[in-house]
Amino acid sequence: MKKGVLLINLGSPDSPEPKDVRKYLDEFLMDERVIDIPYLLRALLVKGIILNTRPKKSAKAYKKIWWEEGSPLIVLSKRLQNKVQEQVSIPVGLAMRYGNPSIEFGLKELYNQGVDEVLLIPLYPQFAMATTETILVLAEEIRKKKFPKMEFTVLPAFYNQPDYIRDLSNSIKSALDNFKSDYLLFSYHGVPERHIRKSDVTKSHCKIDGSCCNTPSKAHEFCYRHQCYETTRQVAEFLGLEEGKYSTSFQSRLGRDPWLQPYTDATIDGLAQKGIKNLAVVTPAFVSDCLETLEEIGMEAAESFEENGGEHFLSIPCLNDSDDWVKTMSRWIDQWAFQNQ
Repeated sequence: MKKGVLLINLGSPDSPEPKDVRKYLDEFLMDERVIDIPYLLRALLVKGIILNTRPKKSAKAYKKIWWEEGSPLIVLSKRLQNKVQEQVSIPVGLAMRYGNPSIEFGLKELYNQGVDEVLLIPLYPQFAMATTETILVLAEEIRKKKFPKMEFTVLPAFYNQPDYIRDLSNSIKSALDNFKSDYLLFSYHGVPERHIRKSDVTKSHCKIDGSCCNTPSKAHEFCYRHQCYETTRQVAEFLGLEEGKYSTSFQSRLGRDPWLQPYTDATIDGLAQKGIKNLAVVTPAFVSDCLETLEEIGMEAAESFEENGGEHFLSIPCLNDSDDWVKTMSRWIDQWAFQNQ
């Protein structure tokens, strides 16, 4: 069998124009693992309300961060793909869960190169229903319909892998070398609390009560909340961070249902109001900079921090296509490609 790799990221609109943003949001928000309510209610909410109000606002946000080459997320993902391809001997494809290039397109490109055994790499350090799970479900549906002879292997969530923790920690350290930080905030993308309970394979462990994430359980293999806090814990340990000088929060909530707390926006405002003058924020739920890191944190949160009394704000870049991260990704691929040789 010929092996290949498919890197899969979230995705982006084709342009920052409202029509393309609307198309992207339609695909994204109609995913039953993103807004997990019955189809008719989801369609009413998304198509009847959100798509009539949000595209113009989101388009303005995308225009703020759009690069000459295109969407930062897509550009950075392609750079990662190209650099990894230079270091490994098997084909490396790229796909997005929403938008282009699609997962079907990525699999077809590999298929056309004779690949029939694929390592799927969701570019998310932590597992979540709305990220990793939806990627794997769609990839399997496409495989059955279009590429039935293909075989898949999945790279598990790498939130606690020593190589990843080292690369993330070193990237933070490098960013802080030129920034006198009073406090480091680890901001992860938020998810509804019910997603945590739905992902609980034990059906009883996840209480979201402050203790379940610290109590060993099978549930942790698919618990986004636990994996976020564990990433923070291991990075803090690696960097020797002082207690009280860092914390974890969750950003980007949607709707009125309870989402994971504490919320990033309230946390940042609160830190400024408590006298923190120099704040650094890192976003370890992403490996590629995107709207949520560049605009929501790098612009909106920075402005809010200063409005509430803060003075200096640093948004630490994601791992993107950094040399260390490329080497780590390439090493993981080689370990899989040559494991039985």
